[in-house]
Amino acid sequence: MKFPEAPNPTLPGKFITFEGIDGAGKSSHVDWLADWLRSRGLSVRVTREPGGTELGEKLRGLLLNEEMHLETETLLMFAARREHLAKLIEPALAAGEWVICDRFSDATYAYQGGGRGLDRHKLQVLEQWVHGHRQPDLTLVFDLPLEVARERIALANRHLDRFEQERAEFHQRVRLAYLERARLHPERMHVINSDRVIEAIRKELEQIVSSI
Repeated sequence: MKFPEAPNPTLPGKFITFEGIDGAGKSSHVDWLADWLRSRGLSVRVTREPGGTELGEKLRGLLLNEEMHLETETLLMFAARREHLAKLIEPALAAGEWVICDRFSDATYAYQGGGRGLDRHKLQVLEQWVHGHRQPDLTLVFDLPLEVARERIALANRHLDRFEQERAEFHQRVRLAYLERARLHPERMHVINSDRVIEAIRKELEQIVSSI
């Protein structure tokens, strides 16, 4: 695939999202992919959700650490996302930059929908309202057996946020929700077996990203 040597304002950038259960290892590949794309002459923004903007990062602190009603949690997720789209994602794409985001709305379907059991219709309404005009060009779902993910989290020996502290049953529901969503959206969502050596995973990522 031939990449442009520099961002072209007349050519919209691509929007790539990384998804997966906690411990799946997706975050370790985000910066690598950004560098791989930059080495091919592209301008790349790396961001995350919740977060990505000054307001979004403040909301992230609340969402990851404060107990709250499920619908409050979901509404704050989408509020941070609306700000993120308006302030960072949409302007960057319009300028011809590629945007790599660690989690997006698929995470809300998986965590608040699958994990916590929120009515999917409510999520669909919020998704349509907040970004009905915009979906990722490509979503990479990092998947592996739950027990392996939990072992990785334990070995990290760090402070766990309130989602990471949830019981194994919660994370299994999240995983199944991701896989279900990938089956519903095969045109943009690719499931990556992340229970492999890094080199094999990155070779597959190169092939998938080159296809867009």
